[in-house]
Amino acid sequence: MSILTFKGGVHPYDGKELTKDGQVVEYNPKGEIAIALSQHIGAPATPIVKAGDEVKVGQKIAEASGFISANIHSSVSGTVKKIEPRLMANGGKVNCIIIENDGKYEEVEIKKPKPLSELSKAEIRELVKEAGVVGMGGACFPTNVKLSPKNENDIDFVIVNGAECEPYLTSDYHRMMEQPEILIEGLKVSLTLFEKAKGIIAIEDNKPEAIKKLKELVKDEPRIEVKQLYTKYPQGAERMLIYACTGRKINSSMLPADAGCVVDNVDTMFAIYDAVIEGKPLIQRIMTITGDAINKPQNFLVRIGTNQSELIEAAGGFKEEPEKIISGGPMMGFAMSSTDVPIQKGSSSLLCLIKDPVSAVEESNCINCGRCVDACPENLLPSRLAKVARQGNMEEFEKLNGLECCECGSCSYICPAKRNLTQSIKSMRKDVLASKKKK
Repeated sequence: MSILTFKGGVHPYDGKELTKDGQVVEYNPKGEIAIALSQHIGAPATPIVKAGDEVKVGQKIAEASGFISANIHSSVSGTVKKIEPRLMANGGKVNCIIIENDGKYEEVEIKKPKPLSELSKAEIRELVKEAGVVGMGGACFPTNVKLSPKNENDIDFVIVNGAECEPYLTSDYHRMMEQPEILIEGLKVSLTLFEKAKGIIAIEDNKPEAIKKLKELVKDEPRIEVKQLYTKYPQGAERMLIYACTGRKINSSMLPADAGCVVDNVDTMFAIYDAVIEGKPLIQRIMTITGDAINKPQNFLVRIGTNQSELIEAAGGFKEEPEKIISGGPMMGFAMSSTDVPIQKGSSSLLCLIKDPVSAVEESNCINCGRCVDACPENLLPSRLAKVARQGNMEEFEKLNGLECCECGSCSYICPAKRNLTQSIKSMRKDVLASKKKK
């Protein structure tokens, strides 16, 4: 069997052995929780509760305030203390509903939906919207919108992104190993919306157990197949994944639907299942707490709004005080100044490293080796793009197709001169896009 992949990419140390074994541990927060009103792409949700209100688990506490927005639900029972800005993992502040957790976890009454076979497509999309489901691989795009392309008959593939190519992360792997049947049922829900589409569960070949298990479960499913991908970063990036699975290409001006594809993360498929089959809102996710600074690295099933400092304690605390703490993985995650921040729907991992390898190196002059060009999955010229970015030359940056950069970090990783190529390109992309928006 051929192993599918793309041109370019890198092979960083994956660190997955730290949390690959063992079972996911359910964790309930100790004290108050902070549920952000903006934990998705688009407009922040509008609160529908106020200080002093009693809430229950699963109760809607904020409504989507536009087409690109998402509902928010309480993950605990207790009392709303206030609504105020709180620090997030990315260093910004977002308005949050602060709830004093009473520890009872009393649930709001949930009416189970009709069987899938009796639901219309509009009802399925409405259930996903009502549950506040968003992409849980990091982008946090409202899933009901993604499942509503202009022409559903043009969708040929619904792809489950099980690549999990970012180093250290194993939450999707555990989902696939511990509850594969639910993943398949979630995919079937999505396929109900697209009669012509075929379902693909895409998994890197460093997860042979998951590949074997899911292949066995879908062997009699005519519309679903498991595709084995070559282990390489950024294999799980949307553009690379679509190309590896279908041979189709998209660029920065296109959506996956323009190539006849819908792509969803593994955890998102679980949330779709919960919303449509069980009638449950998105209030929990699996999060990997890992790194050589953690005493007992593991995966936790956590409630949205839980303070991340609590999870560090639950994982045995620090062996040593870490020099670097990253939200997400080491390639596309971002450094955190504090762990006193709440978990959001898109929080995938907390990576705690004893040493910060990045701060210990110094940039040197480009040696024109071309390694960044070989590694770039978009076939760009990263060294030249970084140069014109540092010069502030927007026109030349666009001519060199800088907007096609997917900000994966492969060029910075492979550069022997240790140049911050991705950082320079990313900053210029942001400036160019802002300039275009003004115009």
